[in-house]
Amino acid sequence: MLKIRQPFPPEVQAFQQLTNGPFIALSQYSRRSQKSKMTLKIEKDFDGHQTTIRLIGHMQAEHLAELKAQMQGSGPGIVLDLDEVTLVDVEVVRFLGGCEAEGGTVLCAPYIREWMLRERDRKG
Repeated sequence: MLKIRQPFPPEVQAFQQLTNGPFIALSQYSRRSQKSKMTLKIEKDFDGHQTTIRLIGHMQAEHLAELKAQMQGSGPGIVLDLDEVTLVDVEVVRFLGGCEAEGGTVLCAPYIREWMLRERDRKG
């Protein structure tokens, strides 16, 4: 018998009764919970010469204001490390392209790099 350690919302419990077993209900609940909790984590590090801002998770336009605030006063040669970013939107891609144009360094996945190049070429 499966023991549930944490309480689940009533809709999950009702779903559980309609399925062939608790595994389906728990896996559906788990996927939905992970999606709704996904956010952006920002870590800032200064090594005495340059500032590195590490971003983790999903980055969307709504996060740009906070990122800009973190970047203020960081001086030249800022590094944006997006190695652990899993999702971006077009506004973020355009922002990253602007950061590079102003002398910043962007470390990112190949798909983000390609998208940045396409946006730069499209812009002109």
